[in-house]
Amino acid sequence: MKPIIRPAARDDILRQFRYFLVEQDKPKVAERFLSSVRRTMQGIIRTPQGGAPKRLSREALQGLRSWPVKGFEDVRVYYLAHEAGVRVVRVLHGKRDINNILDKESDDTPQ
Repeated sequence: MKPIIRPAARDDILRQFRYFLVEQDKPKVAERFLSSVRRTMQGIIRTPQGGAPKRLSREALQGLRSWPVKGFEDVRVYYLAHEAGVRVVRVLHGKRDINNILDKESDDTPQ
């Protein structure tokens, strides 16, 4: 089973990849980041209830959980576990205003 990755989460992953690749000029770190994100998502699929619960006021995101990206623990995958699988809502660095960003999110099904 593959996770459903919302467009905003894809953008988050690409933004962090580009940061390592372009701004930091560390292509090996950028590749390792992508690999770690994939492995983290595979782990989430195996144990979706294992992530830390995140309480938000938005009804659409009730049940949201987060899991750190291995090797990049400041970056967390925010996801919802459903009977049909896992929906990745965002992938965010801890220095960002997480609550503000997530309060603007919904649980719309991605394209």
